[in-house]
Amino acid sequence: MKGLAQRGGTAVVFVAVMLAGLYGGKFAFIALFGLVTALCLWEYFGLTMPKENSKDTSRKLIGLVLGMIPFVLASATQLGYLTWTNPSILLTVLLYFSAIFLVFIFELFANSKLPYTNLGLLFLGIIYIGIPFAALDIIAIHQGQYFPNTVLGLLLLTWANDTGAYLLGSQIGKTPLFPRISPKKTWEGTLSGVFVTFLVAWLLSYLFKEQSLLQWEVLALIVVVFGSIGDLVESMLKRSLNIKDSGTFLPGHGGFLDRFDAFIFLIPFAAAYLTWIR
Repeated sequence: MKGLAQRGGTAVVFVAVMLAGLYGGKFAFIALFGLVTALCLWEYFGLTMPKENSKDTSRKLIGLVLGMIPFVLASATQLGYLTWTNPSILLTVLLYFSAIFLVFIFELFANSKLPYTNLGLLFLGIIYIGIPFAALDIIAIHQGQYFPNTVLGLLLLTWANDTGAYLLGSQIGKTPLFPRISPKKTWEGTLSGVFVTFLVAWLLSYLFKEQSLLQWEVLALIVVVFGSIGDLVESMLKRSLNIKDSGTFLPGHGGFLDRFDAFIFLIPFAAAYLTWIR
């Protein structure tokens, strides 16, 4: 009972913060997802980077900063502070890539046993977490207009897929979906998640008119395909590290990577689709 109350309390606070960030305007959105990006990056580097000496903390901080820069640049661009026709953004991007190459120099003097493994893990963090959250800015802000309903809709579709799969899969699921990576996931649960997600997309077309029914259903398809894969990808990461949760920041729910694993993976595909149809 205590565990259930803890999960419920965490969920209420989590939803309240998310709604406040989404509907508090552009800057509240950027502050919210900037924080989410930073926490996901910190969890990832905390899980994957070695924990041997003070240089490892420095390595995590470097990864955090480099992983946050794509989100910062995307935010500044979508808000109009940087434009692609302005030479300053080209200089900023070049400086960013120069900073990435400085990491090689850090590893040269860090005396690590696996320098290129560390480099690979750092670059993977930028690609896996930093760039998708930067793409979220493209979904949320277009030509100066802010679309919080689209972001919330994607989050609701992601949670519908996850919840629908869990509720039915835990009751009647018998056929393993991907036992090598996630033994508890079943085909029955997955198909239940698909049904619930498309149902929620239909409801969203009545609630949020900024996308048509067809567009919400296409976004639902992106969620059930790439969101489900994203969940398996994070399960693969945790299994390779022999851990159950990515963190303990959300009592009863694990870490931020556990909550956003599917969402992170589907963002680039949703951003590409929405950019195409706008």
